[in-house]
Amino acid sequence: MKHLVFAGACLAAIFTNPAFAEDAEGCEDHPAVTRYPGSDLEWCQIENFLPYKFPLGPVTGYRHIGEIEDIEGRVTRNFYSYKGDDRTHSEIWKNYSDAIKAAGFEIVAEGLFPERNVKPDVGGGSWQGVHLKNNAWNKHGPVAKMVSGTSSSGGTGAVLAKKERADDTLWVAIAVEQHSATEVGVLVDLIETKPAETGLITADAEAMGKDIEELGRTVINGLMFEHDKADLMPESAPALAEAAKVLEAMPDKSFYVVGHTDSSGTYAYNFKLSSDRALSVVNALVADYGVETDRLQPVGVGPVSPVFTNASDGGKEKNRRVELVEK
Repeated sequence: MKHLVFAGACLAAIFTNPAFAEDAEGCEDHPAVTRYPGSDLEWCQIENFLPYKFPLGPVTGYRHIGEIEDIEGRVTRNFYSYKGDDRTHSEIWKNYSDAIKAAGFEIVAEGLFPERNVKPDVGGGSWQGVHLKNNAWNKHGPVAKMVSGTSSSGGTGAVLAKKERADDTLWVAIAVEQHSATEVGVLVDLIETKPAETGLITADAEAMGKDIEELGRTVINGLMFEHDKADLMPESAPALAEAAKVLEAMPDKSFYVVGHTDSSGTYAYNFKLSSDRALSVVNALVADYGVETDRLQPVGVGPVSPVFTNASDGGKEKNRRVELVEK
């Protein structure tokens, strides 16, 4: 019996799943590309606007894919796990490849390797490592299986495709790996290249608290400053309120409040700007939300700790941030 992964609205309508008991909380299939039947959606990450290095060819040098398309847009990343020894990564890869083609996508490149390998070709083991390093996730979870093999790890594969739509281009990067003799991992990345809608992301106290517990730091999303100044704009109030909730929930902890900039301008200018902005956030939290002064220490690091490339506007936007870092 042939199992199909459906891609695109018409095909997706044929395949419905009322409930997936093992799916991670808050995760769901993207309407353009569903799961292989029987798979669990164990991890997901959605960013409204993010740079993405879309690979177009093989590894051509040390940790370097020669052909890359730098794109940016809404990025949805879903990690699926198929558990059992009745299906192989080759069969699952073939289903994704067929479904993508049937839905009218243009195949940019694809490759399949049945056995464990270190091939630099598209879909090979080495290629997959470089591709995933170029597009590293910043949310921990089961997706880490894609870069951590087991004693019974097997082959790998990838499908890279794009589809022109009425108001954007949808890019799809699918990486498949035989994680063990009884598990196949699939990471489906979908990038929708619509222009960014800014001002939509604000801080969330619960999510920030989880970041601190897991990573020791969190970004205060939603802070807005006057252009090239350290003055907080009134629109920052919701983000400051969420940060204050986090601090109230962790009364025994102290934090560095760390300001970051992008790489535009001189180092000296950015170092001062980041320091001044960190101080502005500390002053606001103390004056407006009653946070104890001795719990917060402002620090500016300028452009030296980016989270994305500064080669794109989307990357620069992500790099301009203020973080709470646990002492």
